[in-house]
Amino acid sequence: MRSLTSTEVLAVSGGDGVTCTPENSGGNTYGGVQEPSSFGDDLISFYESLVQATSHVIERVAEAL
Repeated sequence: MRSLTSTEVLAVSGGDGVTCTPENSGGNTYGGVQEPSSFGDDLISFYESLVQATSHVIERVAEAL
């Protein structure tokens, strides 16, 4: 294992003056998603819309028979 350079040590220890806060995430992303909590809400909304659309299609088919 190699030793970290002084620049790397400063970056990981917070010595570079950049503080990661909820308002300033420091550019962290999770697979391109910057706000995981809102992404979860979006997934839930998408799922509920999909269920509603499926229910609508099933109802229309049942009425047609």
